Amino acid sequence: MMIRRTLMRCALALFPLAAIANDGKPVEWVVGYAPGGGSDVVARMLADAMSKSMAQNFIVVNKPGAGANIAAEYVAKTRSPEHTVSTVDSAVLAANPFLYSKLTYNAEKDFALAGMIARFPLVLVVAPNAPVKTLPEFLAWAKNDPKGVSYGSPGAGSPHHLAVEMFRAQTGLALTHVPYRGAAPAIADVVGGQLPFMFVDTSSGGPFIASGKVRAIGVASGQRVKSMPDVPTLAEQGLTGFEAYAWQALVVPAATKPATKEALNKALNAALNSDDVKARMATLGIEPLPTSAAEATRYAAQERERWGRVIRDANIKLD
Repeated sequence: MMIRRTLMRCALALFPLAAIANDGKPVEWVVGYAPGGGSDVVARMLADAMSKSMAQNFIVVNKPGAGANIAAEYVAKTRSPEHTVSTVDSAVLAANPFLYSKLTYNAEKDFALAGMIARFPLVLVVAPNAPVKTLPEFLAWAKNDPKGVSYGSPGAGSPHHLAVEMFRAQTGLALTHVPYRGAAPAIADVVGGQLPFMFVDTSSGGPFIASGKVRAIGVASGQRVKSMPDVPTLAEQGLTGFEAYAWQALVVPAATKPATKEALNKALNAALNSDDVKARMATLGIEPLPTSAAEATRYAAQERERWGRVIRDANIKLD
């Protein structure tokens, strides 16, 4: 009898991991940014780990553009809710509802959060030909350009874009936004000297910072990033109270069954807590954020309030 009860407990423990994998169909993992950027890198890393633990094939599909709205609409309107997941960031869950007058999806009603993924510190970087090395030098240089220094971002409304808007408001700089379709093409133009600067996440920009292909001016976090300890924070250089991160969560369509969401949360947290994923994220300067679905939902609501206030104060509209 004891053996049978033990087997039943094991079966029940394994059930959530099998809930999504009962028909052999692959699951689309939708990413709203271009291949090669931080969102894409992390999605592929986790899709690989979760494929193994769930015995389920995940296929990463990139749908960049329109501030991640193209991907969000695709997920919200899918006819296969049990076979669709998506990496989303504050653009979709916290910023776009305030940036756009009309959206083809509802950030609060069309998605269910399966869990947080990670937090990405943002770093102010400049092109290698820029004549600055510190924040005071950067501010003096930028103020001398009457047209406004151009900066790039992975897309309008992305965390990187809004971080610069908050930076602009606090410094009083005149800046010109050049949106790209992902972090990878934006950082490539900074490397090439065609774009003066950007706020880049540690995943997308870390290798270029380490190799000296771009120059890191400062980190927008409260503390220095462990993978780049020599780069000071912006606060250390006089920009007090300034803190901005990119963050990601895993969402499913609202119609997804609770058992599927539970299965995904368990597999996601197992991946984030694995030694392999933690080591790879540490190398990229990313902070894993394993949570329950409820904790992720609360976090997204808090961020929606925070960035909504920034957007309203700056009177930013993208349509």
